[in-house]
Amino acid sequence: MTALPASRLPAPLLAARNILTFLLRSPTSAFGLLVLSILILTAAFAPWIATHDPYAQDLNNVLQAPGNGHLFGADELGRDIFSRLVWGARITLTIIFLVSIVVGPIGLIVGTTSGYLGGRIDTVMMRITDIFLSFPSLILSLAFVAALGPSLNNAIIAIGLTAWPPIARLARAETMTFRKADYIAAARLQGASPLRIIVKSIMPMCLPSVLIRLTLNMATVILTAAGLGFLGLGAQPPLPEWGAMIATGRRYMIDSWWLVTFPGLSILCVSLAFNLLGDGLRDALDPKQMNRR
Repeated sequence: MTALPASRLPAPLLAARNILTFLLRSPTSAFGLLVLSILILTAAFAPWIATHDPYAQDLNNVLQAPGNGHLFGADELGRDIFSRLVWGARITLTIIFLVSIVVGPIGLIVGTTSGYLGGRIDTVMMRITDIFLSFPSLILSLAFVAALGPSLNNAIIAIGLTAWPPIARLARAETMTFRKADYIAAARLQGASPLRIIVKSIMPMCLPSVLIRLTLNMATVILTAAGLGFLGLGAQPPLPEWGAMIATGRRYMIDSWWLVTFPGLSILCVSLAFNLLGDGLRDALDPKQMNRR
């Protein structure tokens, strides 16, 4: 089979190919894609990549330094840190995926509805949004987890409930610029309902900006999840969540630096990758940049 020429590709596939090409041409965006690709592959093939059972305790190798059968060393119970990091990638990816499918739609729906309908609906929705924005995300997540109880699932719910306001604000601002456009006026004249206009005409226009903001927000989501795990309110032992690994290893970090260094570097790399990818997407979806290609 021969590949279809670019002119014969469906419009969505052509746009995706152009965006991917733009991202790969940028060293920083390419690095972000590489790190996230490694994260996904590591999570998918964790049983084959991990060298040990992440839960298996070996009291003969307590606080074993890197090497001697343990690539990244062993923790206070003799568990292999590399294997726990590998399996922890699944937890991190689960948090990212579940928070994304909650935060993105909520922010997009609230923002576009508020911006298009205006009036009292806009006032009420934005005041609720402002209340959420007035608290630091970690503090507000702590409050929700304290009410729901410490667990990974409750931590994901808490993060999802606190991460949507910036996206709603962005979607509202975008909607305010689109709602007076000629094509929106034409849709009204044709008898389209507000719901149809919001879903069919406004949401697709807001989607690129929301996607960029959501990507950038994932760094904050990862740090918040790690913070909850560090405080003992997120994933509970013996789950190999990176923040919880740092929490258990901090007592030994002076003599056994590897207990906190490798989980910390994992959090740093993934957070940085999302920031770099978000910056690349912002440039890739910028009409000025697209006209220069």
